[in-house]
Amino acid sequence: MTPFTAELIGTMLLIVLGDGVVANVLLARSKGQNSGWIVITAGWAFAVTVGIFTANAASGGHLNPAFTIALAMVGKFEWANVPTYVAAQMLGAMLGALLVWLAYLPHWRPTEDAGAKLGVFCTAPAIRNAPANLLTEIIGTFVLVLGGMAITSPKNLLPNSGFATGFGPCLVGLLVWGLGVSLGGPTGYAINPARDLGPRLMHALLPIAGKGGSDWPYAWIPVVGPIIGGVLGAFTYQLLTK
Repeated sequence: MTPFTAELIGTMLLIVLGDGVVANVLLARSKGQNSGWIVITAGWAFAVTVGIFTANAASGGHLNPAFTIALAMVGKFEWANVPTYVAAQMLGAMLGALLVWLAYLPHWRPTEDAGAKLGVFCTAPAIRNAPANLLTEIIGTFVLVLGGMAITSPKNLLPNSGFATGFGPCLVGLLVWGLGVSLGGPTGYAINPARDLGPRLMHALLPIAGKGGSDWPYAWIPVVGPIIGGVLGAFTYQLLTK
């Protein structure tokens, strides 16, 4: 695969499994309905692991514009490649959301809660407070990028172990699981602009009975917060490892 294709397919799988578990928990008459937050966070952890494994060999498995931009900011990724990666991530997220919509096609109409339908596609705050919500997303993505860079650092690898490609994605998945159960409560831990914005666009475009609005006044927070947090995490990692 080319890096573009890898990021597109990897992000698509991330959203199929991630938004898919939310649909399973929230949508009416699904077999997983009301199974709870732990199921959602576990599903997202598995989604991240599968997505990274799929894309890692060809693109490094970023799957997240915040991570791509953060690496570029600290000189670990070429700025010239950033638009290609971000475009692939956005398209992959939109395609993944489309597949989730199709997979749960009979369940949209019986679901009366418009907020639950929106929640399948994108995040929303538990308590709407823009400065606090932004701070939560900054902190969450700071931890994601700082932890992710540490996990995949050559200094943490045994010689010739293949650890980064063999087990690293699993550890990043566990990191995302930890973020969900620890910091996901206030905002739903978007920690990824493409993961939120791409499916939110699909929510706006797809014919979903009784779906309500796409909450565009909030949509900037899961984009700006992760970018700020990611850059801070990358610079912190650089400072600590000099």
